[in-house]
Amino acid sequence: MSLAKRMPAVDVVLVGFGWTASILAQELTDAGLQVLALERGAFRDTVPDFSTAQIQDELRYAVRKQTFEQPARETITFRNSMDQMALPMRKLGSFLPAAGVGGGGVHWNGQNWRFLPTDFVARSHIEQRYGKKFIPPEMNLQDFGVTYDELEPYYDRWEYLCGISGKAGNIGGQIQPGGNPFEGARRRDFPLPPLQRSASTTMFDQAAKELGLHPFPCPAANTSKPYVNSLGVQMGQCTFCGFCEWFGCGNYSKASPQTTILPVLLKKPNFGFRTYCDVTRVNTDSTGKKATGVMYVDAQGKLYEQPASIVILCAFAYHNVHLLLLSKIGTPYEPNTGKGVVGRNYAYQASSTIGVTFKDIINPFMGAGALGQVVDDFNGDNFDHGPLHFIGGGYLCLWNTGGRPILQEYLPEKTPQWGSGWKKVIHEDYLRSTWIQGHGSVMSYRTNYLDLDPTYTDVYGNPLLRLTFDFQPNEHAMLKYVTDQGARIARAMPIKGMKVDDRPGHYSIVPYQTTHNTGGAAMGVDPSTSVVNRYLQSWDVSNLFVMGSAVYPHNPGYNPTGTVGALAFWAADAIRRYIKNPGPLM
Repeated sequence: MSLAKRMPAVDVVLVGFGWTASILAQELTDAGLQVLALERGAFRDTVPDFSTAQIQDELRYAVRKQTFEQPARETITFRNSMDQMALPMRKLGSFLPAAGVGGGGVHWNGQNWRFLPTDFVARSHIEQRYGKKFIPPEMNLQDFGVTYDELEPYYDRWEYLCGISGKAGNIGGQIQPGGNPFEGARRRDFPLPPLQRSASTTMFDQAAKELGLHPFPCPAANTSKPYVNSLGVQMGQCTFCGFCEWFGCGNYSKASPQTTILPVLLKKPNFGFRTYCDVTRVNTDSTGKKATGVMYVDAQGKLYEQPASIVILCAFAYHNVHLLLLSKIGTPYEPNTGKGVVGRNYAYQASSTIGVTFKDIINPFMGAGALGQVVDDFNGDNFDHGPLHFIGGGYLCLWNTGGRPILQEYLPEKTPQWGSGWKKVIHEDYLRSTWIQGHGSVMSYRTNYLDLDPTYTDVYGNPLLRLTFDFQPNEHAMLKYVTDQGARIARAMPIKGMKVDDRPGHYSIVPYQTTHNTGGAAMGVDPSTSVVNRYLQSWDVSNLFVMGSAVYPHNPGYNPTGTVGALAFWAADAIRRYIKNPGPLM
C-alpha cells in the first residue's frame, strides 16, 4: 500500500455515517465545528434508492441481502467457546450489519424502546433486592454509569426527532391507561398516537387482558400520521406496506437519518462526508494519550491520513471494538484472568418465536415494522425473580410486520417441510398466520468476548475480529420462562395451531435472530471494568469517543436503538463541554 496522503484537518472526524454520526454531526455543526463523516459504504437516499418500485423486493434485499455488508469484503470469525478454533463467517446469518449512509437506520423495523430504570443500575438493583449471591460468579454484571432519569430528556429529544408513534404509560409518575405501566416516568406523551391496530394485535390484546396482563401498542418509528419533526423535516404517514425490516422506506414514514436529519445536515457548509472510505486505524501522538486523526483506504486502495482534533467512533458495535483493538487503544480483555476491558462484556439478544395460526383470516401482508401489541410484565425486574433463580427478562409481542411470502411463513407444528403437504398448509393458513416474539435480555459473562483472531486476516492484512459467544444457563432459563408465558397468551386466543421455538442449545451464528450486538467497549465509572466513561469518552484517549450499543455493559430485554439515540444526544452535550475545556470529563 502506498504512502498515506495527508488531508486537510477538521475539528471532528466521525467513523461511520449512520444514526449516531448523523445526530453528532447535526449537534456539533450547530456548535460551530467543522465535521467530517467517513462511511465505508455508498451514499443512499429515499429517492432514488428506496423508491417503492424497487425497494419492495424480498428476494433482492431480504434473501440476497444487498442492503448489508458483504462477508467476502469484511467479516469476523466465530466460536462458541475458548477451546474451539474460530472460523470465518462467510455468509450473513444471525445478525446483519449495514453498509452505506444511514447505517442500520435504513433497514431497521422501527421498534423503539426506552430501557427500564433498573436496567441502568442492574448490579446495584439485583444486589439490593436479591442479595449479592444471586448473581452467578461468572456473570460480569455492572451498572451503566448513567441513570434513566439523567437520560430521560435525551430519550424525549430522540422520540420527537423520529416522530415515534405510541401511548405513554407513565407521565410524571402518573400511570396512563393504555400504555406500558412498567416504563420509567416520561415528561410527555409520544409525538404521535399509536399505529392503527390490526385484527391479530386486537386478539392478542384481549387475550392478555383476560390473563391479567397489561398489553399496549409497541412504540413505533413508523409514523401514524403526517409529522414535522423537531428539525422541521416533513415525514409521511405509514401506508402499512409491510416492507420495513431489511428495507429502506420509500414513503418517508420510517424514521432514519435520511428522513429525519440529512435534509438539514447536508445543507450545512461546515459538514462534509466521504463514501467508500474504510477506516483502518485511529492515530495517536507519541504519548498514546491523544488521538490525532484516522487512517482510511478509499475504493481505489489509496491510503489517506485524516487529521482531526476529536475522533468519534460511530460504526456498527463490534466494528468500533475492532478499531480500538487494531489501534491499540485501551487494554485488550483477557478472559483467563478477567483483566483488560476492550472486548469485554460482549452480549447479544435472546429471542424466541411462537408461530400462531388463527381460525379466521387476519391479512398478515398489511403490516408495519413496529405494528405489534406488547406485554412487558415479564421484562427486566418487573416480576419476582427470587423463586425463578435467573436474572433478566423480556417482552412478548405479537407482530404484524408484513407477511412477506418467502421468509415470513409461521405455520403450525408438524407442517411438512416441502411438497404437496406444505403447499396445502400454505394455501389454507398463510392468511391466518403470524407470530409472537419473546425478546429477552442477555447478561455479560467472563467467557463471552471479542478479540483479534490469531489466524485470519482481512484484505489489508489486519487480524479479523474474533467473537467467542454462547448462551448461558441463565439466558436459557429466562427465555423458556418468558416463552411459556407467550404460549399461555397464544392458547387464550382463537387459534387452531401454534409452533413454539424457545431456542434451546448452543448459540448458532447461522439463522437470523437479531442485529442487536452489544458490548465490547462498555461504559461505566470504573476504568478497570469499562472502556469509556459515563460520557462515552475513552478513559485512555480523552479526545476519542465511542458511540452505539458497543458501550452497553449488558443487553437488556429491549431493542437497542432508542437508547443508542438517547446516548448520542447525551454524549453530544458532553462533547460541547469538552470543547470549552479539553481533557477528561471524569
